Amino acid sequence: MQEYIEFASNNPALSLAWVAIAGFLVYSFGSSAMSKVKSVNNHEATTLMNKENAIIVDVRAAEHYRKSHILNAINVPSADIEANKLAMIEKHKNTPIIVMCDTGMSSGRAANRLAKMDFTTVYNLSGGMAAWQEANLPTVKK
Repeated sequence: MQEYIEFASNNPALSLAWVAIAGFLVYSFGSSAMSKVKSVNNHEATTLMNKENAIIVDVRAAEHYRKSHILNAINVPSADIEANKLAMIEKHKNTPIIVMCDTGMSSGRAANRLAKMDFTTVYNLSGGMAAWQEANLPTVKK
């Protein structure tokens, strides 16, 4: 223990950086464990769609949606979710919802927003459309 104290006193910047990184890790793991939104991979998403009739909410811009999207996905851009324009999915509040975007990053915010708006079961598709297409899973054009 004495070595740690000596190291911290001799290297305050490194010690502070270590404490900050440890704090971020604890926060990250803690917030994901406490979140109502769970991340799912492609396999889990297809299982949810096939066995629990989950719907896909595609939060990408309309032009990206038209180029390629998952079959039966509903396009509700992130801006519409932020503005509470949810008429297209309002009837699905008690249906499992899988939110997806291009990479799985911005869909996480949209999924959290839907969970706060009383959608009962919300998932985020890890890797988004990029991972879906990389796995050669089917898409359609509109």
